Amino acid sequence: MNSFDITPHLLAMRRYARVLTRAETEADDLVQGALLRAYERRGSFREGADLRVWLMAILHNHFIDQMRARKASQAREQAWAESNPGFAPAEGEHVVRLEQLRGAFLALPAEQREALHLMAVEDLSVAEAATVLGIPVGTVMSRVGRARAALRRFEDGPAVRTGSPSLKLVRGRDDR
Repeated sequence: MNSFDITPHLLAMRRYARVLTRAETEADDLVQGALLRAYERRGSFREGADLRVWLMAILHNHFIDQMRARKASQAREQAWAESNPGFAPAEGEHVVRLEQLRGAFLALPAEQREALHLMAVEDLSVAEAATVLGIPVGTVMSRVGRARAALRRFEDGPAVRTGSPSLKLVRGRDDR
């Protein structure tokens, strides 16, 4: 067996990532990011060391880095929101619809919002967005796909019920 064969450790990494993130998609992103870091730092792996422990440490440190970055991002977003830049309100009926779309976009998880903005608004390629975000191309594609699906669900609105109503009028013994 090759001393740098990560395949036997993928399931353990994914399990640990799910414990850390408590969400399947975030766990997959975390593992992907950790594997990228491991690949980039493979030269620092000492021959004879426990590869599983080394990979788990990278995964854990990557998670901590993401948490710190997320907290810093939330603090910046909060400071920006509190600064109230004073945009001039738009006029007309479309204002309500634009505000609904804005709300749906802002309700997306930050990772999805960032990736979608870079590609849809800033017109960056997937590779360019991956470079900006410092994540693999596949992760960008996954985040944008999930964001688009969430916005499509918002656009489709609540499902229309067909068939009979769920409540029925039933006569009791005393109603004769």
